[in-house]
Amino acid sequence: MIISLIVAMDEARGIGLDGRLPWHLREDLRRFKSLTMGHHIIMGRTTYESIGRILSGRSMIVITRKAKIKAPGCLVVHSVDEAFNLAKSRGETEVFVIGGSQLYAQTLDRADRIYLTQVHTHSDCDVFFPEINLGDWVETEKQYHHEDAYNDFPTTYTILTRNRLTKRFEM
Repeated sequence: MIISLIVAMDEARGIGLDGRLPWHLREDLRRFKSLTMGHHIIMGRTTYESIGRILSGRSMIVITRKAKIKAPGCLVVHSVDEAFNLAKSRGETEVFVIGGSQLYAQTLDRADRIYLTQVHTHSDCDVFFPEINLGDWVETEKQYHHEDAYNDFPTTYTILTRNRLTKRFEM
């Protein structure tokens, strides 16, 4: 099973502000939907709460330390390993980690792929993506998009694939 992280971050690695995305990028939301449709998406409880609804066409796995969380329509687990094992046991071929910051930090070393949206701005973020050692990754795709009426800022979509020699954990 391929473990992929999918993230939009500003030029300072900012990914969130007050429990929400600090920008509106319609094209990035379409890309997110297209990439994750039909797959399991793994998120922390705070990310789940910030989304506020079920994302149709995807199996949502919420990781939480809380014993009794209500997440109707979602699968609730209590560790990263439990989330990955659950997705794999359900036949998943590529699972997507969608946030937040703590979950990205816990899964970065295990990831095979990163779908990165680089938002070309500096936002006043209070949540950040961990530093990426670019020596561990090979850029396999890159596409620039200008800002327009539906996208607040210019963006670059990049796919990073793990350099096989740097893969640290195997399932």
